[in-house]
Amino acid sequence: MITIEFIPFSQMSGLSTEQKIKKILKSVKSDKIVLLQGKLKKDEETELIKLTMSMVNEKFHGIEPAIFSPEIKNTGNFLKFLKEKFINMLLSDRQGITLVGPANLIKEIKRDPEKMQLLLDLNVSRRKKK
Repeated sequence: MITIEFIPFSQMSGLSTEQKIKKILKSVKSDKIVLLQGKLKKDEETELIKLTMSMVNEKFHGIEPAIFSPEIKNTGNFLKFLKEKFINMLLSDRQGITLVGPANLIKEIKRDPEKMQLLLDLNVSRRKKK
C-alpha cells in the first residue's frame, strides 16, 4: 500500500527551515509520499537534499523531490495576465506543489509546464513485506 500525505500550506508557513525538513523527512522515512501545498524555497530544498544525503544507508535510500509550479502565460488577455501575476506575487509560496518521496518507491517523476506524473515501483513495497 502506498500512502500519500498531504500537508497544507498553513501547517508549514510558520515553521523554520529545520522544522519543515524534519517534518518532511519523518514522513518520507516512513515510506510515505509527501505532497506539500506550495513550494519549498531554494535554500530549504538545498538543506533538505544536503541533510538527506548524510542519512542515506541500507534502509533509507534517500528522497526524490519535485517542485511543480504552473506557468503564467500571456494569452493575449492583458488584464487576466496582470491579475494572475499579481495573485502570484501575493501568494508566492502557495503557487505550486512540492512532492517528496522515498527514492526506493519513486521510479520517475515526469514534469512539463502543465502536469506532473509520478511513476512508482510497487514491487519495492511488496518485497519489504515478505
